[in-house]
Amino acid sequence: MSGTISSLLYLVSGVCFIMALRGLSHPSTSRAGNYYGMAGMALAIGTTLTLPVVQSYEVIILGLLIGGAIGAVIARKIQMTALPQLVAAFHSLVGLAACFVAAAAFYRPDAYGIGEIGAIKVGSLIEMAIGLAIGAITFTGSIIAFGKLQGLVTGRPLVFSGQHPLNALLGIALVVLIVWLCATQDPTAFWLIFIVALALGFLLILPIGGADMPVVVSMLNSYSGWAAAGIGFTLGNHLLIITGALVGSSGAILSYIMCKGMNRSFISVILGGFGGESEAAAAGGPGGDRSVKSGSAEDAAFIMEGASSVIIVPGYGMAVAQAQHALREMADTLKAKGVKVRYAIHPVAGRMPGHMNVLLAEANVPYDEVLELEEINRDFSQTDVAFVIGANDVTNPAAKTDPASPIYGMPILDVENAKTVLFVKRSMASGYAGVENEVFFRDNTMMLFGDAKKMCEEIVQSLD
Repeated sequence: MSGTISSLLYLVSGVCFIMALRGLSHPSTSRAGNYYGMAGMALAIGTTLTLPVVQSYEVIILGLLIGGAIGAVIARKIQMTALPQLVAAFHSLVGLAACFVAAAAFYRPDAYGIGEIGAIKVGSLIEMAIGLAIGAITFTGSIIAFGKLQGLVTGRPLVFSGQHPLNALLGIALVVLIVWLCATQDPTAFWLIFIVALALGFLLILPIGGADMPVVVSMLNSYSGWAAAGIGFTLGNHLLIITGALVGSSGAILSYIMCKGMNRSFISVILGGFGGESEAAAAGGPGGDRSVKSGSAEDAAFIMEGASSVIIVPGYGMAVAQAQHALREMADTLKAKGVKVRYAIHPVAGRMPGHMNVLLAEANVPYDEVLELEEINRDFSQTDVAFVIGANDVTNPAAKTDPASPIYGMPILDVENAKTVLFVKRSMASGYAGVENEVFFRDNTMMLFGDAKKMCEEIVQSLD
């Protein structure tokens, strides 16, 4: 295939990726966005395989078959609750791929047209070193994020004295090593960059608490994009540069938007500083032996049936119980009885951006009933019932009242302002950030203990 035709096809593929991002910006167009992304990737792979530089197809086809088979199995078996950690795991693979490409280019520069061993172009060395560093940071950072999301690593901030100075020292060391590599092309410098960046990836993500993990996932998405762009520069592939820049910039913009919504510092996200100011999450505050009011599905049905308006607040507990379909059935039953029902979504509900929106869309909840925090928060004070199903940290008033809390400063859904709060939860355990929720003990709160899906089904039976 000629260079002109391949460039044109790469351009079409890039446009498909842009349309994919545009489609994924709203649930109603997300399906079309996925189709655009799939078409763009298929076109990109097909075009690459026809380039003159590809001389052997055996290993490539084997890799496509192995990777495609693994991807197909994961796609069929993955649960919606595990999507955030799956995304983090995929980010780690992108980072690792960047490291592999950098190593291949360093030891076989002639194959990439960037010089000979010991005589690599300086510009290519800079691109290679930056791609290696970002890739290594993305790799280990994503592994830690996966561990936190999977519960293999505690969701509490892991901090120690001198952590920020150490991160700064490692950052300076990276710059010095890159200069050393460009000046001498010494393999020792190359592998030291890799090792230091691996360590920095661990140290940047460990101090970030569980409540802030959705921002971390979007930021690691941005890192993986820049790592892909670095691969593109090393390979001289314009499409990789374009798509890497698209993913990197869109992930950074999403992280910035979420930081503003959480009253966090964007710079702190990049430096791994937020979520770790408090060494210990407030594990329970003054809870002690305080009692709560608990009720049954029949009680909840009676209260909601007599209400004029209900706001449903979904959280990770809904995802774990796979309760979205039963919840929608409950909402439909209430609407049939003349109750106004809406859904309130916090920017970081769940474990990744848009987690709750995806689950509700899967259950065919009408998009116009799903409202973001800034659109609906003021309505809680005029609402009869706030039905909280598995959400915890995003409804916790400690974010407004306790400066020592690890979630302090994060905007929350003001469910406590509703006339009645029905809180569906398995137990009195604290949320992912390790903070006890003061709403549990409010006079207007009724706890509904049990599995979220079963609770919704029992409420529907009582309503019928």
